[in-house]
Amino acid sequence: MAATTPRVLRLLALLQDRSYTGSELAARLDITERTVRNDIARLRELGYPVHAQRGAIGGYRLGRGATMPPLLLDDEEAVAVALSIAVAHDGALAVSDIGDHLTRALRKIEQILPKRLQRKVSALRDVTEIGPATTGSREPDAPVRADLLTTLADAIRRTTAVTVETASGTTELEPYRLINWQRRWYLVAYAMTTHDWTAIPVAQLTRAATNPRVFAPRRLPDDDLVAFVMRHIATTAWRVHARVTVLESAETVIARINPAVGVVEPIDEHSCVLFTGADAMETIAIYLSMLMMDFRVDGPPELVAHLRVLARRYTESVAGSQCRDQPTALH
Repeated sequence: MAATTPRVLRLLALLQDRSYTGSELAARLDITERTVRNDIARLRELGYPVHAQRGAIGGYRLGRGATMPPLLLDDEEAVAVALSIAVAHDGALAVSDIGDHLTRALRKIEQILPKRLQRKVSALRDVTEIGPATTGSREPDAPVRADLLTTLADAIRRTTAVTVETASGTTELEPYRLINWQRRWYLVAYAMTTHDWTAIPVAQLTRAATNPRVFAPRRLPDDDLVAFVMRHIATTAWRVHARVTVLESAETVIARINPAVGVVEPIDEHSCVLFTGADAMETIAIYLSMLMMDFRVDGPPELVAHLRVLARRYTESVAGSQCRDQPTALH
């Protein structure tokens, strides 16, 4: 039979998952049902609201109490909570009065994490940057597995190559940085198959394994890797894309847009090309109207057709207003 304190902690861990009958708990802990009742009483004395329900479907379950008692987390849960708090603390949550609470919560969790788990959390924090919170997307969230993130973070920290699998196949990467933006994760890496830099959505990876090959760091594609990822998203990651000539200088347009909206290339001092993308053609039309500048759509034809429909609707709405404003002639 296990010693009392470890046994009570095991009992608490079981009750945090689901409800159990007394006989089930006795079997799981290799104790008598009377000892189960005594241990339940100890948990209640410590402030844990353990509820008991009689009957065929009855049993013990952990309920809500008036105070916040300590929680027991397994390794994966502890790492997940610490990583979530760390990302929120570093800017993913725009809540004005939550920063101090996040700092204290993260400090408490990191103090009790074993060294092996601390290394996982610190490695991911050290190699992650947060993207801007000023743009959004109508795309659904793209959750990723914690083991993928920790594998990639460890490879970045140790400058070791990784082999990743996606729906299109397997490739070898030299990983450099993780970027978290709008609840999505991107890996900045040098792809050995194309010999070029890329920003890969981590949600597209089904597997990542560290290689024994240690690589010498290459010159980065940009001093600002967040900006690199934003440009990559603007030109490749959206569902629809467009090329637009804007009749203003590149400097003027760049000052008006977020990097995730598009990439600007100068033509001359009075015009430039904007490469932009979005989840839907209607969103690109909204972006263009918000520029408040003259522009010409070079493609795709679907965007030109959509803008013509909008132009007709706007023109007819103004014409209808003018007709209602005309005075009525009296005969």
